Amino acid sequence: MRIVLLGAPGSGKGTEASLLSERMNIPHVSTGDILRQAIAEKTQLGEKAKSYVEGGGLVPDEVMIGLVGERLRKEDCRKGFILDGFPRTLEQAETLQGILSKLDYSLDFVFHLEVPVEVLVKRLAGRRVCRKCQALYHVKNMPPKKEGVCDRCGEKLYQRPDDREDVVRSRLEIYESKAEELLGYYRERSLLYTIYSGKGPQETFEEIRRVIEKKIKDDSS
Repeated sequence: MRIVLLGAPGSGKGTEASLLSERMNIPHVSTGDILRQAIAEKTQLGEKAKSYVEGGGLVPDEVMIGLVGERLRKEDCRKGFILDGFPRTLEQAETLQGILSKLDYSLDFVFHLEVPVEVLVKRLAGRRVCRKCQALYHVKNMPPKKEGVCDRCGEKLYQRPDDREDVVRSRLEIYESKAEELLGYYRERSLLYTIYSGKGPQETFEEIRRVIEKKIKDDSS
C-alpha cells in the first residue's frame, strides 16, 4: 500500500501517518523529520534548508526531491509507505510520479486532511518542544506538568521558530497558494480523498481506514 497524506501545516498528517504505519506495518516517511535531522546534523542539504524552514518558506524542490527520492529507494519501502509532507507543489507531484515510475511503484491513495485556518493557527502556535529529547507538548491541549519544563527529562521547552504565529500564518498562506493545483492533479487521477480532520486523531484515522477498506472491497468484487 502506497499512500500520500496532504494537508496544511498542523492538519495532523504526522499523527495519522504514524497510526497508519503502525496498523499497516509500512514505513512513515516524514519529510519534516528528514529535514530536521539534516539541519541538526548540518549536512549540505540541511544547511540549504535551514533558512527556508526558519523563515516559514518552502524548502527548494531540488533539496526535497533529493531527500525523498533517496528515502523511497530504501529496502523497507518496497512493500509500501506513507509519505507525509511531500509533495507540496504540482511540480513536486510530477517529479514524485517520475521517481515512482522508475521504481515501478504506483500510488493507491492520496488523502487530503482539511482543517479550518484558525484551528491550524492555534494548533501550531501553541506547540512547544523539549530541547533535549524533542518531546512535543501544547500549551492548551497537552501541557507539561510544570510550565515550560519537559515531563520526560526535565529540560526546558521552547517554541520552534516556524511555530511562531506570524510564521505560521505565512506558512499557511504559502500552502493555500499551491494547494488547489496540487489537489487537482490527484483528483484528475481519481486518487484524492478529502478527510475533515478538525476532530480528534482517532476519529480521523477511522475515517481514513473506512475509505481504504471500502476501496479494497470494491476492487475485489
